[in-house]
Amino acid sequence: MAQLTPREAAPALTVETLDHGTFDLHGAKPERGTVICFYRGLHCPICANYLKELERLSPEFAERGVETIAISSDDADRTRQMAEKIEAKNLRFGYGLDLNVARDWGLYISTSRGPTSIGIMEPDLFSEPGLFMIQDDGTIYYLSVQSMPFVRPHFSELLSALDFAIEKNYPARGEYVGEV
Repeated sequence: MAQLTPREAAPALTVETLDHGTFDLHGAKPERGTVICFYRGLHCPICANYLKELERLSPEFAERGVETIAISSDDADRTRQMAEKIEAKNLRFGYGLDLNVARDWGLYISTSRGPTSIGIMEPDLFSEPGLFMIQDDGTIYYLSVQSMPFVRPHFSELLSALDFAIEKNYPARGEYVGEV
């Protein structure tokens, strides 16, 4: 699994989206950056609730020059079902995340435990959640990776932190990789 470091280039990431063609992180030209929310898939009720908040706040991120995208290893059909479930109008959805790419991003991979509490079958393999803020130059500004579906960062707090970082020109932290 990759050890990602703030201020370094983010790994390559190219996925198809439901309604916006191909998303290529390194080909994107956002004003300030991109929030990438890797989610577990349609089978996860926690993901649906989480993505509703990102959907609601996506226009506020856009006002600050930050694009948003939610990505999973689900196929297009399951991804469309998730987008419809959360009534997405602002949030882009990417699908078909290759699990080798998920590992490049430091995401944990889980195996299926069968149907979830909402009766939807888990895929044989899928990635666990991760939240990233990538700067407009393609470097990592913020990252949070979970090994479980629980206890995720709040998008409202990320938005407040973004306002602070813009106002204070606050640099990415956690970049030191030397001897300690």
